[in-house]
Amino acid sequence: MSTQAKVKKDKEIIAEYESQVKEIRNQLVEQFRCLEQQSESRLQLLQDLQDFFRRKAELQLEFSRGLDKLAERYSSKIRTSREHQHFKKDQNLLSTINCWYLVLDQTRRESRDHATLSDIYNNNVIVRLTHVGDDVLRLFKKSKDIGVQMHEELVKVTTELYTVMKTYHMYHTESISAEGKLKEAEKQEEKHIGKANDISAALLRYGHDERPQRRSSVKKMEKMKEKRQAKYFENKLKCTKARNDYLLNLAATNALVAKYYIHDVSDMIDCCDMGYHASLTRTLRTYLSAEYSLETSRHEGLDVLEGAVDAMDVRGDKHKFMDMHSQMFCPPTRFDYQPHMGDEVCQVSAQQPVQTELLMRYQQLQTRLATLKIENEEVRKTLDATMQTLQDMLTVEDFDVSDAFQHSQSTESVKSASSDSYMSKINISKRRANQQETEGFYFTKYKEYLNGSNLIVKLQAKHDLLKQTLGEGERAEYGTTRTLGSPYQWWLRVVSDTSIFTVFNSKVYFEFRDPKWKSTTLKMHLKEVKIRWSTINRIMTSTLWPAY
Repeated sequence: MSTQAKVKKDKEIIAEYESQVKEIRNQLVEQFRCLEQQSESRLQLLQDLQDFFRRKAELQLEFSRGLDKLAERYSSKIRTSREHQHFKKDQNLLSTINCWYLVLDQTRRESRDHATLSDIYNNNVIVRLTHVGDDVLRLFKKSKDIGVQMHEELVKVTTELYTVMKTYHMYHTESISAEGKLKEAEKQEEKHIGKANDISAALLRYGHDERPQRRSSVKKMEKMKEKRQAKYFENKLKCTKARNDYLLNLAATNALVAKYYIHDVSDMIDCCDMGYHASLTRTLRTYLSAEYSLETSRHEGLDVLEGAVDAMDVRGDKHKFMDMHSQMFCPPTRFDYQPHMGDEVCQVSAQQPVQTELLMRYQQLQTRLATLKIENEEVRKTLDATMQTLQDMLTVEDFDVSDAFQHSQSTESVKSASSDSYMSKINISKRRANQQETEGFYFTKYKEYLNGSNLIVKLQAKHDLLKQTLGEGERAEYGTTRTLGSPYQWWLRVVSDTSIFTVFNSKVYFEFRDPKWKSTTLKMHLKEVKIRWSTINRIMTSTLWPAY
């Protein structure tokens, strides 16, 4: 019955873990689906805007041609009239005729303005929208690649967690079995010793002596007990190490999952949104500038659109998007420690014989973390500088086309907006190439920063757990009366709390800040036990020396 209960408990633990992992994986799939739907909706929006401005450009050009034909019709009529020949000689026109001329001039000017507006729509606004659409597709693909990498990392750590959990369960089962066999051997030994004593007493009473046979049997039982006791200690040690690895991987997995849902998801959405709002803002501001320059009387209606353009917010849209899909982007519940078969130990064990191993592991993690943080900070600075460069490229104020509506006194050809310094083909190619090159560098550095930060989070979680465990172990150890031990052991105990140290080429450098002496540096090889106490006599007398 106990075996069935144990199997059922194992299955429940595994089923609960698999259910939690399955829920996370479903979330990851749905996240990509949400981002893909967002990209499709943006592309549809950009396509609709392009069709709208293309049709509007046709209407503006048609209207421009209609105005030009209208003005030319009456201008040619005037040129063929007698009054026109007279008025060319005498410029003192009647007020009514002068107004008539001004009306025709204004009509021709409106024709040129509408032709300019049509040219801006075709060669500026629509081109910008096409570029934004290309950017949306490109950035989504790059962000998806990074997302796939992050998802693979999450799957990897959850798989590793499953493996170490199974290993822990296996070793714990073997430890329980070995403990049972040891107890059984002890009981048999007690029974055998009792029977042997009774037989010895009876033999002595009747004068017989079979002590060699009894001693041989006792020795055999003692050997069996020692063998099972050794097996029990061996399995218990394996179980302790397996439990420690499980707890460390559990902490690292929870830290990485929390980082992904709290930071990485937001950063991935930022990558998808990179330049979208800014580019669309520039496009719509181009449209606004053209419309305001064409007709100032339409300001009242266009102010509503301008307010909407001014209110475009990257963060606000991202938060709304995440709120709409809150179930997909909310962090899952933390992985809880699952004790096996009533195991009451729920912390990393720092007792002997694993204490030395954990201490070395802690020091290695501390050194590794220091190096990684410095390297990752440099990558982050490069990443911030690159992002600032991209923002400068994407937020350049080049949407003012009011100069396209400036007219001289003499007749001039329609000024093409495509001849503008920004929209010229040379500048377009150059700026696009610079933008895409900077984007490529940014994504390369972002991948490097993401990999480094993921590694730091995992190592930091293990480091903090080991630091807490070793700190508690040392407090418990220092609370008892002990001998001082070797100098090397004392420095190892002191270094984690009271000294500043670095590791370089298998040497440990300790720097102690003493109020009497400015600084004293002790260099000691890791394998060296004996220390010349004359070289550190001043350090011994400082406040760093523990009271044993």
